[in-house]
Amino acid sequence: MKRYNLLIVLLLLIFNITTAQKKSSSPAADLSILKDTKSKIEATVPLVIKHLQTIATKEGDNTIVNNGKVAVGKEYGILESEWYLYRNNMKNCILNNSSKKAKKCMEYHTQYLRNTFINYNNYISNLTKKNGYLGVEGDTKFDFKPADITTKLSEAYFNAYDAAARMKADQKREFLGQTMSDDNKLTPYNQLAQ
Repeated sequence: MKRYNLLIVLLLLIFNITTAQKKSSSPAADLSILKDTKSKIEATVPLVIKHLQTIATKEGDNTIVNNGKVAVGKEYGILESEWYLYRNNMKNCILNNSSKKAKKCMEYHTQYLRNTFINYNNYISNLTKKNGYLGVEGDTKFDFKPADITTKLSEAYFNAYDAAARMKADQKREFLGQTMSDDNKLTPYNQLAQ
C-alpha cells in the first residue's frame, strides 16, 4: 500500500512541476512578433523612396519622387490604420469572448489584415519591380511576406490567448494592453519618407 502512495505522490509532484513551468513561462515573448512586424512594415518605405529617387535622378524630374511619396503615403496610411485596428480587435477578441468565439474573431481579423498586407505588398512590388518604370534597373527586395507575417501573428495571438486564460482579469488586461503600446505603433509616414 505504501508503494502506491509513494507512486501517486511522485506523479503529482511531476505534474505540479510541469504545470508550474508552463504557467511561469513568460507570455510577453509570445507578442514580440508585433515589434518585428512593425519593423518590417517600416523598412519598406525607405526602399520605395530610394527607388523613386533613382528614377527621378535618371529623368531629372523631381516630381516623380514627390508624387510617388504622396501615393505611397496613402497606401501606408491604409496599412497604418489596419495595423492599429488589428491589434485592438485581437486584444478585444481575447478579452471579451468565450473560447470558440475568440478563435473565430481572431481568425477573421487576421484574414482581414493579411488582405491589407497583400494589397500593400502588391503596390510596392509593382512600383519597384525591375524595369517597371522608365527602364530603371534593379529589383528592390523587401523582407515583407504577408502570408508568413500573418501566420506568425496568428500563432502569437493564439499563444497569448492561452496565456491570458491562466491570468486574473487585471493581469490579463495589462498583458494584452501591451499590444497597443507605442512600441508597437507604426512610425508616421512623414518621418520615414524623408
